[in-house]
Amino acid sequence: MTTPAPFPHTPDRAAAALCALLGSSEDLRNPGVRELAERARDLLRSGAGADELAACYRALDIALRQAGDAGGLVNGSRRARVPGISRRIKVAVCPGPVRCARVERARDLLPTPSCAVYGTRMGKGDLSPGH
Repeated sequence: MTTPAPFPHTPDRAAAALCALLGSSEDLRNPGVRELAERARDLLRSGAGADELAACYRALDIALRQAGDAGGLVNGSRRARVPGISRRIKVAVCPGPVRCARVERARDLLPTPSCAVYGTRMGKGDLSPGH
């Protein structure tokens, strides 16, 4: 059996990111993120071992990335909010009632690409874990 790689960030940096995450109601709305964040908080409060904490941080990092947060748990943007900067990735998606899997980059100030099937511009949305 192989041992999983250690969480790549220092424990104090991960704890600071966890504190910022727990203070953000927006980030905690994602499925699974709240439960893992509260578990990590409880492990910290109880004085759990480094291996157990690292495993929980790793699971929380994965859950955040699957929920669309490209930076995961420990990233520079979690500490400070800058107007106009978002951790979400904006994409153009199929505009039709039966949606295809086409996903294109969508910039805020530019129109979305045209959909060749429905003859209209694609809609805008956030990149979801399914894409």
